[in-house]
Amino acid sequence: MRYSYEFKRKAIELFYQGKWPKTPAGVSTHTFHRQIREWVKLERLHGSDINKCRGTNKYWSLKEKYELVCQVLSGQGLRAVAIVAGINSGQLYQWVHKYKTLGYNGLMNKPKERPTKDCKMKVTKTILPRKLKESEYEELIRLRAEIAYIKAENEVIKKEIALREEKEAARLKAKKQRLSKCSANKTIN
Repeated sequence: MRYSYEFKRKAIELFYQGKWPKTPAGVSTHTFHRQIREWVKLERLHGSDINKCRGTNKYWSLKEKYELVCQVLSGQGLRAVAIVAGINSGQLYQWVHKYKTLGYNGLMNKPKERPTKDCKMKVTKTILPRKLKESEYEELIRLRAEIAYIKAENEVIKKEIALREEKEAARLKAKKQRLSKCSANKTIN
């Protein structure tokens, strides 16, 4: 939800007086109070103008984004870093997520405009596989046979392991039964 500067100022003044403004409809009280505390922190760090709605967004260079992401990854709190930088914590979270998934290049700004239409549409070529030479074809057959042999060998090994585990389980069960019989005989005597 977007709030006017006057509303933010009034909420901050009430906060300093130890009071809370009426929570707007559709917003939970907890979330609204957290938002007010964030406005107060921003104002303390950056001055009262920080809570004004800016007409244009600040351009963040790749280096600046990377420095903020590094602060978060080094263990500082995401919200704390966002408040000090004067940005929304959701935006910083997105940068961290992009950095984790795509690396440094994920922080680059991508053009947002729609690509221009080209009157000559590119036709995608269907690439047909080339014909194999006889030696390549023979090697392909040999490799397929080798793969089939290795798969069969793996199955045999898996079955051997399963049989060993079954044997071990049966041995442990028999041992447990013998021990329980012995302890039963001792208690009778």
